[in-house]
Amino acid sequence: MNILKQFSIQHHVMGTGFTWETQSTDTDIAAATVAWQKSKEMLSDETLDIVLLDEMTYMVKYGYIELDDIIEALNNRPKMQHVLITGRACHRRLIELADTVSEVQPIKHAFKAGVKAQKGLDW
Repeated sequence: MNILKQFSIQHHVMGTGFTWETQSTDTDIAAATVAWQKSKEMLSDETLDIVLLDEMTYMVKYGYIELDDIIEALNNRPKMQHVLITGRACHRRLIELADTVSEVQPIKHAFKAGVKAQKGLDW
């Protein structure tokens, strides 16, 4: 169950799963392109106070979305719109553009003990 459906929250899910387990790079790029178009619409919407681009750093890292396009959209968003971008290996240009950058480090994680990602907890 998607918790966002319980609230009046605009959202779009790329829906192709974990990209490091991809069966088709072309399919992933196509899905990322659609998700990015939806994201750009949200980044230009003055009625949205917060936009969360979850795991966006991977789309840049894998070359699925052009970094310059992301930076242009971020620079042209409504003045008081807050944007949160998550994911590891964030490109230095996004870090330089950000007001706040945090890094989460796992002290202990079930994955290292062989526990696979679980629906409802990890996604």
